[in-house]
Amino acid sequence: MDFDLKGKTALVTGGGRGIGRAVALTLAGQGMDVAICGRTPETLEDAAEEIRALGVQAFPIQADVTRIEDIERFVAEAHKAAGRLDVAVSNAVSSTAAPVDEQTDELFRHHIDVKLMAAIRLAREVLPLMAENGADGKGHGTGHGTGHGTGWGRIVNIGGMTARIAAPLRVTNGVVNAGVANFTKQFASHAAEHGVTINCVHPGFTVTERMQSIFDRQAADDGVSVDAIAAARTSEIPLGRLIEPRDIAAAVLFFCSPLAAMVTGQSIAVDGGSGASINY
Repeated sequence: MDFDLKGKTALVTGGGRGIGRAVALTLAGQGMDVAICGRTPETLEDAAEEIRALGVQAFPIQADVTRIEDIERFVAEAHKAAGRLDVAVSNAVSSTAAPVDEQTDELFRHHIDVKLMAAIRLAREVLPLMAENGADGKGHGTGHGTGHGTGWGRIVNIGGMTARIAAPLRVTNGVVNAGVANFTKQFASHAAEHGVTINCVHPGFTVTERMQSIFDRQAADDGVSVDAIAAARTSEIPLGRLIEPRDIAAAVLFFCSPLAAMVTGQSIAVDGGSGASINY
């Protein structure tokens, strides 16, 4: 299927590894040039090589998303290099797996800055640039846009299932992910005025380095093996396996595609059916 993204440009924070890398590669596979940021140059360049191998441009830019000036620089450098900006995926995250009595003010502030505030700042920064694209996403003022706005753009925030559940070792995650989902809804009407949609993806237990750290801590607390913890978590997923980064990337692609032209302000879980809450 043609997702009508060829020739457009995407930004992905935390794009050097895990979910962010999978998202970057999926969008590149649709013909998009991709700018990625992170704190480790070697990881970024390695991901950039994979992106370029798909026949598109890659722009690896070292940045710390807890710093507003770094977000501003990332967006400005990527826009200057590519000449346009169409999709922004806020994916960066950094958290500590620990119970609430070990979560200090510093840990809460850090997680809020690296994920919630980064998502807010990135959305504010990219919106004016997306408004310049034209309603057809090609710089023209006519076409099939997303409502009455004259621009075109897609913002996707990566949240997490802890926005909807209580998780003893992921207290800061819950607070932050709930905030990401709430901001997504709050920002949607404002973004729609410019022809831009904003949506949120909540990953379930996804095979990443961060998930491994959670399993390690839970195994240590419970006095069992990591394999036992992984098996227990997998048994909670009706579809029978842990989530892969590519599963999250597929949901991001949907939100960026013409299929989601009239979808905005929404949060969708990619959790294999493990979420027990009912969300209207």
